[in-house]
Amino acid sequence: MELFLVTLIGLCFGSFLNVAILRIPKGESINFPSSHCPTCKHPLKWYHNIPLFSWLFLRGKCAFCHTSISLQYPLIELLGALIFLIIFIKTPLVNEALLLGAIFALLLALSLIDLRYKAVPDTLSLPALFLSFFVGSPLVSFQNALLFMGGFTLLRFSISSIMKKEVMGEADIIIAGIIGALLGIKLGCSSIYLSAIIALIAFVIVRKKGYELPFIPFLSLGLFITWLFDTEILSILGMIYA
Repeated sequence: MELFLVTLIGLCFGSFLNVAILRIPKGESINFPSSHCPTCKHPLKWYHNIPLFSWLFLRGKCAFCHTSISLQYPLIELLGALIFLIIFIKTPLVNEALLLGAIFALLLALSLIDLRYKAVPDTLSLPALFLSFFVGSPLVSFQNALLFMGGFTLLRFSISSIMKKEVMGEADIIIAGIIGALLGIKLGCSSIYLSAIIALIAFVIVRKKGYELPFIPFLSLGLFITWLFDTEILSILGMIYA
């Protein structure tokens, strides 16, 4: 029952993420106007807003103008449910699972916004940082967050000075704080290293001239993988430094 409840909350949270991803970067309110078709602007009925199921029942088309609805809507809702489900399986404590689920779901939204707009809203990143302080000991999490944010700030100014251009955004520093708060120092450093490796592989694959590869999606992915396999990673680190 708890598994179903957590997954359902994740599905609904994914629905909220769709609104946030589409509206916040444009400076629009997430409350007003009410949900509407982006093509014909017709307000949607409540039964058009049931996460995932409405898209399936409508066969991926607007109920009024019959324009195709972006596949992003059901995919983000499914990813939201999957994130909450995976977290609850690893951490079968409802309160902690919901807290972590909200953080990682917000990171998903931030990643998609960064990929699309190359700019990340503080209205999503700061709440995620604040929530991360309460996963473990608030004082220890806060200290680790400050340590990682300070390290990234120093890195930002150093590399930007060498490259003669801005190479890291303020949002990257906030995500580093979340990494420190959730993982601690040892796992946090492993997470950033993993993120850099994944980003390097993606950069080699893309190789598009003039394209600036956003780092937040890779920081978020590295964080999630490291959190998910923390025991295994600590074991590997123990063997390396034994």
